[in-house]
Amino acid sequence: MIREDRISLNERFRKVFDLLVERGDIQPNDRSGKGIGDFALKILGNRAYGHIIRAFLNPDDKRCLDYRHARTLCREYGVNESYLIDGVGTPFGFDLPKPSPADEANLKIGNILFTSEEAFAGSTVGKDGWAVEDIDYFNIPGLAGGGLVAFPIKGNSMEPIIANGDVVICREIQSMSEVRDNKIYAVKHNGSIWVKHVQKITDRNGRVTRLKMISANHLEHDPFTEDVNEHTRLYQVVRKISELD
Repeated sequence: MIREDRISLNERFRKVFDLLVERGDIQPNDRSGKGIGDFALKILGNRAYGHIIRAFLNPDDKRCLDYRHARTLCREYGVNESYLIDGVGTPFGFDLPKPSPADEANLKIGNILFTSEEAFAGSTVGKDGWAVEDIDYFNIPGLAGGGLVAFPIKGNSMEPIIANGDVVICREIQSMSEVRDNKIYAVKHNGSIWVKHVQKITDRNGRVTRLKMISANHLEHDPFTEDVNEHTRLYQVVRKISELD
């Protein structure tokens, strides 16, 4: 008899698979690298095992994904291991807080969440993690869509690229696989937030375990590294707003 934990694991696998299809990472009928056979090759080690993947996806089939292959899936597709293995968190681990119903009027006039750096760094994910007085919404031409957050910069570590007092606008990153070395990200981790050039540090299996943070003002600020865990969130800096003279 299959253990309950394996059944729960397989249910989460089906949810993750559907999300990967929605994102275009998997295209079930594709023959150019993203089909079921290609997925089976990455996860099970054999392209011919597509029928086993389909069995895992069939709620009436008793076959279930095992933990070893679940970890491979997390590594290959940037899935949050805490979610898939333990059911903790969200599938991709990086979510902006959802506005409460009281904020709906604000959302109608803006798609960018503005907050202080301190509030953004210290907030928890969820509607209760944000004080109403700490947030607002606005929009600017050329930046559409959701998942945008803005906050003011304090300090000179990213000068001359980003100055003290500038406001940065960032878009949430859904997966570590989206992170590109040496681009500028806001890294939120353990109640702190840094805006830095980022480089990924991986283990022998290719999983991102640490991030190297590099300041533009390297004469005054040395590089440093931070561990990555399920609470680490990244937001790519897509725009800065400087004070007009």
